[in-house]
Amino acid sequence: MKPINEAHIAEPGLAVVEVAAADDQTAFAVQKLLAARCAIAPADRTTREPGEPGVRLRCFLDLRQEPSS
Repeated sequence: MKPINEAHIAEPGLAVVEVAAADDQTAFAVQKLLAARCAIAPADRTTREPGEPGVRLRCFLDLRQEPSS
């Protein structure tokens, strides 16, 4: 994955969450749980790192805002 950009964590209440899971379905289920609790810029795909197990997903959270319906 690319390094985290400073703009994504520039203020209190902003966070970057990286999920490691066995499969896409599990990673997206975790993202859905996060989206139910706070505003989120969701990932549309997972990545696989050569030599590492499972998949990775990175999403961006804004705890200052309510989740969108």
